[in-house]
Amino acid sequence: MQELRDAGVMLRLIYEAMKKKGIDTDAIFSRLGVDENYVYTEQLRTPHSAQMYFWQAVEDVSGDPDVGLHLGQVLPAYKGQVLEYLFLSSPTFGEGLRRAQNYQRLLSDAANTDFFIEGDDACMVLDAASDDVRRLRHFNECFVLGLITFFRSITDGSFYPSRIEFEHERAEGQDHVSEVLGCDVTFGAEENRLYFPAKLLSHASPHAEPELLDLHERFASEQVARLEKKDIVGQVERIVAELLDSGEVTLDAVAERLGIKPRTLRTRLTEAEASFNQVLADFRYRLARQLLATTDESIDEIVYLTGFSEPSTFYRAFKRWSGMTPIEYRKTAQGKDAMVDAM
Repeated sequence: MQELRDAGVMLRLIYEAMKKKGIDTDAIFSRLGVDENYVYTEQLRTPHSAQMYFWQAVEDVSGDPDVGLHLGQVLPAYKGQVLEYLFLSSPTFGEGLRRAQNYQRLLSDAANTDFFIEGDDACMVLDAASDDVRRLRHFNECFVLGLITFFRSITDGSFYPSRIEFEHERAEGQDHVSEVLGCDVTFGAEENRLYFPAKLLSHASPHAEPELLDLHERFASEQVARLEKKDIVGQVERIVAELLDSGEVTLDAVAERLGIKPRTLRTRLTEAEASFNQVLADFRYRLARQLLATTDESIDEIVYLTGFSEPSTFYRAFKRWSGMTPIEYRKTAQGKDAMVDAM
């Protein structure tokens, strides 16, 4: 199964909000096995499954049991992205919403947002492919606040929610959440839903421009096509994980498992701006960091699990990747209570 990923802009906005709140971001990213420069990686897309580890680290480091809600209050508006331009160049807010739904993968591979009208209200069903993330309290509350902030920014402050339903439960603080969101909130619902007055769908955009809209749609389509090309990287990583135990991790072996010719695989990886050797090295490095940070496996066992032929080769490769020996990395990572190398 293809690994689902989220656009890096989501992490960058939360990072900026954490800085505003004075949260120790260095401690958080250290626990996740990366440094703060990671958030500015070009064309960054983070594993959707890492949301679980990320928000646990944020809560632990901040000491705030409502950190998702409070970060959402200071989250910068989502700007400078093609989805924003689609809204602005569309004739109305509703038309922008309809068009943006076609390109929601630009925000997350896991996004599966639906939209319908129910009486005087319009409703967005904020569905996601992961059951765990869909019920993740910090993620839900922060994301909805970010969505409201974005919708206000593109409607000249006219947007407001009429009610919100969350899948996650809340033992306490329900009234505080309603106060922050500015509407009635239900917890333990069947779906995450954002309701707002249907009349807002006809809100006219002062920036509407048909020619620009066509341009932005073409650009969005090109970006989605680029993501689809990169899907091959995830497929290769999945097969690499299956083949590591055998030691036969070659381009030919992976191509055979994919049912394509080695030349075709090489071409598709090139189109995805990757190479087989780089994908293999990145996967091994990520796996090695995870094993060193979160397990007590011996170095010899990690050498085997990461597909290296002998310890000396593994040591040289790890020192080249990280600037540290495996033992030094383990002491550093476990000394900082690393949760998992999720990113």
